Amino acid sequence: MLSATLEQGLRVYAIGDKLRGLRLSKNMGLVELGRHTGLSAALLSKIERGRLFPTLPTLLRIALVFGVGLEHFIAGDSKRNAVAVVRKRDRQRFPEKPGAKDVSFFFESLDFTAVERRLNAYYAEFEPVTAEKARPHQHAGVEFLYVLKGQLALRVAGDDFILDGGDSVYFHSTRPHSYRRIGARPCSALVVSVP
Repeated sequence: MLSATLEQGLRVYAIGDKLRGLRLSKNMGLVELGRHTGLSAALLSKIERGRLFPTLPTLLRIALVFGVGLEHFIAGDSKRNAVAVVRKRDRQRFPEKPGAKDVSFFFESLDFTAVERRLNAYYAEFEPVTAEKARPHQHAGVEFLYVLKGQLALRVAGDDFILDGGDSVYFHSTRPHSYRRIGARPCSALVVSVP
């Protein structure tokens, strides 16, 4: 008998659903699958319905019939990871550098729940610091920034750009860059970086 924790952990893999999907794609009944695997139709039915979790040798017998590897059953479900929702209430706000004075911006990750991210998306709010106190930083890849509201000063490798709400910019983030808000009005942007 499996503990509730183990049972819950195994359910995530949806082994029964994957088995049923393979079987139906081949127009095969449980009895026929049983003949090919040497397993009873009753046992296969319990596996499909999630009432029983197969051992690895049993799962391998099934996998061989369909010409798939064990990873077909035990690898994470790519469909489950294809959508990652981040609720506004779950985001956390961080300064550009922890414990720093004269912070140029605060940011919130917009995609932290995504698995196998190919980009990083942030919501950023910029502060009115002087040009001297806006610390340049750099990182691998490219960056895209879309100003939602306010006016933003962006410096990239010594060149200055003034961006208003609705403006956007794309640049290689390997070059030193810094941001700062211009004026008293709040300034925010959507920032996407691709490593």
